[in-house]
Amino acid sequence: MDVNTSASAGAEGAGWAFPQAGANACRGERPYLTDGRTAAKLGTVLQPGRVMTVRNPSVRQAPPGEWLRHARGVARIAFLAAGVATLVAFAPLAALAAWTPPPGSAPLRISLQTPVPRVFGGIPEEPEGDAWRQWTVKPGDTLARLFDASGLDRRDLARILASRSHAQRLARLRPGETIRYRIDAEGRLRALAIEPEPALRIVFELTGEGLTERSERLPVETRVGFAAGTIERSLFDAGQQAGLSDALILQMAEALGYDIDFALDLRTGDRFALFFEQTYRDGEPVGRAELVAVSFVNRGKRYDALRFQRRDGSVGFYDAEGRPLRKAFLRTPVEFTRISSRFSLARKHPILGRMRAHRGVDYAAPIGTPVRAAGDGRVVSIGVQGGYGKTIVLDHGRRITTLYAHLSRFAPGLRQGSRVRQGQTIGFVGMTGLATGPHLHYEFRVAGVHRDPLRIPLPRAEPLPAAELAEFRRQAGARLSHIERLGGIGARASDRSGA
Repeated sequence: MDVNTSASAGAEGAGWAFPQAGANACRGERPYLTDGRTAAKLGTVLQPGRVMTVRNPSVRQAPPGEWLRHARGVARIAFLAAGVATLVAFAPLAALAAWTPPPGSAPLRISLQTPVPRVFGGIPEEPEGDAWRQWTVKPGDTLARLFDASGLDRRDLARILASRSHAQRLARLRPGETIRYRIDAEGRLRALAIEPEPALRIVFELTGEGLTERSERLPVETRVGFAAGTIERSLFDAGQQAGLSDALILQMAEALGYDIDFALDLRTGDRFALFFEQTYRDGEPVGRAELVAVSFVNRGKRYDALRFQRRDGSVGFYDAEGRPLRKAFLRTPVEFTRISSRFSLARKHPILGRMRAHRGVDYAAPIGTPVRAAGDGRVVSIGVQGGYGKTIVLDHGRRITTLYAHLSRFAPGLRQGSRVRQGQTIGFVGMTGLATGPHLHYEFRVAGVHRDPLRIPLPRAEPLPAAELAEFRRQAGARLSHIERLGGIGARASDRSGA
């Protein structure tokens, strides 16, 4: 707790603050027990962590002899009461207990101020009684599970979920999200607060009369950060050395993932520089940082990704020419540890023991790793297919299909005819069918002909329309100029090659 008051000599070390009692404070009259030595001694016998102020109003001027007689009397009382040893250890406290002001003077008043309540996520905790607590949502958590784990009454949960406006938000919890709740001394729920966005808090309060809701707008500010790094061992290591969070590193990899295969293409000496935005509230970061612009030099070629919000509200990443970085297909549909087998027309099968074509790519990954749809499409086949094991086939139109084999299970609710979006989880890595270890077998077919997923050119998208391109170029020019100046990224955006 920060205390901005003046402290008497010797009091600072004990964590205390005492107002100075000078001539102005007492209008030239002599104050009582306000010298530095006494204040310091007094501070050592009171409970640490509490702020003490000594207030002494104007008093009459006491004759000098009266002060001396009174001090001697106090010393004699303390000596007779406790002896020499007690006098050494507790003389200040005994003197304070025995001292009385001279006749006709105003009494000395000592007030102990209650500490300022701590601020916990913007909601003050009560010193006693009701207390705010919090849950951090983990994958798979539901509000019912959190209520049960905390011993709260499910009837209160039903009252909250029956509310009209914001109950739907509570049914869609996000991993990492924080939910705060207040209980009383009997353990009963009194309030629950969620923050769907950094600048908004929604509070549900439960009383004997029913449930009330209120929304609070919170003051926030956005700060721009810059970071740069050089690849020595891995992208994550370089990002962490530059002070980036894992989430921000993943945003960079996702934005540039259509052009750079971060599992295969990285080389020692590759470098990056980026800007990001972070929202702050009460001086503390809230929510996740958002990537604004990044330049990445891979094998001597520069790749840029710049975030831009279009007039319809959609947000995406674009290259320096204003072309969307999002391609029609992901280069790799799974986060893998290594490529265990590449596309080949003649490979010895590890189980069958004979030469046969391997018309796809095998990505080794732990069982349960999510498998993503390479592009927008429709499920044309889902089920077990012989040596492929559990398999999904997607039709993306334009006579293009992709196949995902050896899955351990399918995404819930997915069935033949389902529509999927690029990046959507459709299944999970396994080793069903003819497989010697957990991996994803991935195939890319054009008009029924197998193509190497690692080599097939991915078509580039059309640039922004002219009405928006001018604003994009204005923003991009300033950001890229700062990146070049601060990050030492020298290669020009025009040097990048097509996909």
